[in-house]
Amino acid sequence: MNVLLSGIVGSTAYGLAHAGSDIDRLGLYAAPTVELHGLHRPAESHVTTAPDRTLHEAAKWCRLALSCNPTASELVWLPEDLYEVRTPLGDELIAIRRSFLSAGAVRRSYLGYATQQFRKLTARDRTDDSGLARAAKHARHLVRLVEQGLALHETGEVVIRLADPARVRELGERYARHPEQAGTLLETAETRFDRPGVLPEAPDEAPAEDWLRRVRAVHYAAARTPGV
Repeated sequence: MNVLLSGIVGSTAYGLAHAGSDIDRLGLYAAPTVELHGLHRPAESHVTTAPDRTLHEAAKWCRLALSCNPTASELVWLPEDLYEVRTPLGDELIAIRRSFLSAGAVRRSYLGYATQQFRKLTARDRTDDSGLARAAKHARHLVRLVEQGLALHETGEVVIRLADPARVRELGERYARHPEQAGTLLETAETRFDRPGVLPEAPDEAPAEDWLRRVRAVHYAAARTPGV
């Protein structure tokens, strides 16, 4: 598999890992260009659980990034020490990472995913503490998504490593027991998203298109038929 960029993401990257935490890896690869022209297109993602790794084909990753998908997007914003595979094409992608961003998509994605976590919190049966640890995890994700989304909206930067992981853990425990307090956090976030930010209204697709065409050119392999 032609892996172009890969690194460690998730709780390890955010600074929220604890003893026993899984190490999550995310990457993107280039399918051989010739395989894109047959009857059956190659898989667009490969996911394994041992180890925990998700790899997206280059075109799919670009589509996810243009929608500002939080999980996919963080691949090009990782701290240097978290990358495990970096190729020249991977470095080119990091260099154009800001072109994928747009105000509306950031709001929809980050606030949308945070709201999903909130719904999971409020749906939990709070008379049963057996689900408290999972609820705290949902709450931590909620806080992280809100903080990352607002940072993007207001500064144009994706902050991967949380400035105060202990605070996020504490909020996770609190919101797991008192989900209504997380609702206030979401309301405040919506108010801040309503204010003008630094991101453009639409992404600039041209750099991604140019990059993907270079990927296809590099990974083109001419089909050879015996006797021709």
